[in-house]
Amino acid sequence: MGKDYRKVLLNVLKRIKPTKEQEKKIKSLSKKALTVVNKLAKKYKGKGMLAGSITRDTWLPDKLEFDIFVLFPESMKKEKLEKVGLEIGKSAIKKLRGSFSIEYAEHPYVSGVVEGVRIDIVPCFEVPSAEKIKSAVDRTPFHVRYIEKNLKKAQADEVRLLKQFLKAHGLYGADIKTEGISGYVSELLIIKYKNFINCLKAISKWKPGEVIDLAGFYKKSEYPKLRKEFRGNTLILIDPVDRNRNAAAALSAKNFFFLKKVAQKFLKEPREEDFFPPKIQPITEEELRKFLNERGTQLIIVKFIPPKVVPDILWSQLRKFAERLQSILEETKYEFKVFSKDSFTDERFIAAVVLEMEVYRLPFVQKRIGPPIFDQDNSKKFLEKYSQDLTYIEDDRWVAETKREFITAKSKIEDSLKKPLEILLAKGIPSHVAERLVHGFDVIDDIEGIMRIVERNPEFGAFLRKFFQKEKLTD
Repeated sequence: MGKDYRKVLLNVLKRIKPTKEQEKKIKSLSKKALTVVNKLAKKYKGKGMLAGSITRDTWLPDKLEFDIFVLFPESMKKEKLEKVGLEIGKSAIKKLRGSFSIEYAEHPYVSGVVEGVRIDIVPCFEVPSAEKIKSAVDRTPFHVRYIEKNLKKAQADEVRLLKQFLKAHGLYGADIKTEGISGYVSELLIIKYKNFINCLKAISKWKPGEVIDLAGFYKKSEYPKLRKEFRGNTLILIDPVDRNRNAAAALSAKNFFFLKKVAQKFLKEPREEDFFPPKIQPITEEELRKFLNERGTQLIIVKFIPPKVVPDILWSQLRKFAERLQSILEETKYEFKVFSKDSFTDERFIAAVVLEMEVYRLPFVQKRIGPPIFDQDNSKKFLEKYSQDLTYIEDDRWVAETKREFITAKSKIEDSLKKPLEILLAKGIPSHVAERLVHGFDVIDDIEGIMRIVERNPEFGAFLRKFFQKEKLTD
């Protein structure tokens, strides 16, 4: 490792390693919680298992948390597993004198907070192999065992460095919002490449469709077949406990190239700032006006209160809603044109789709090209349809000039969304979003209105800054 790297990484580790007090607290609490869970699960032939980064000492101190998976016999019915799992989780958190809520993944589970530490208690089936799971959560115990067996103790800090680096660049997490790299994949990458610097060197050379097969399930001659099987995945990291799963499937193409870029940048010029970037400031009114003037585009924001669903569903539906809005605006007969789009939510008070319009305003009149004049049947139908409009001939075809129904993209959006629920659903608006829209929404296209949102929600202002200041992903 180069001298510059070593100095930077040592300084970073001083800031991201848990203190002895934090380690003592989480180890003591996890031991206590596991004992409580095991006592409660015993009568159902279940047993608790610690999971998460605490089990291999790769956790970051700004997130005090751990998971306990409760493994039940495979023969137990799913309904009973869910019921018993919640009972055990709620009882355990109460005994630990904490507070809890019911959360939902593939099964409902209990998420508690005890002494400032988050504890998720998750029921799952104890299956013979990860390829025979009944639900995604059943795979986690196999992940725990694999990492404990293959990640060396000396590599724990290398994982911490990678996690913090990913986190600093908004790439840490396999959730739908982030579309990045999970903690488990971070650990697999360090197992593969031995240390943080080697990992970045490998990342900097990755090509789309990169295949990593730690367990050696496949021959290199089979990689082309794998790329077809996992078509659209820029990184194919075969889960070493399940040969049929790409553990890195969440990584988007955009983030794949962004990760390559930041890895190359750090290797060229290592800096502590790459692990602790400054907070992104909200866009100012002057900056927003400048961006729009320089680009000659118009911004539209469709804003509403987010539905109360789990984040993955919320983000997924928001992105589908953005796609649907674009398609509504770009239907041939309307001729509006979206230049770029994105979605935002703080998951509590605001959900929004941002549309940057290439064509926002249209003429009052619209030209309709009809059939050739020699096609008498269709000509008759065309002329009857546009009998109230100006009709004439161009290049042996009938043409009609009609009054345009929607002059601005805003008016088209408002008309499309101010509909009953059943019509919104029929239009392809995602269900939870549609249910919120019928209770009200705002379409904002003026700078003053946009800045009022920014003033109330600085996080949205920071999002807008990133929306305009996109990263160039090539040299």
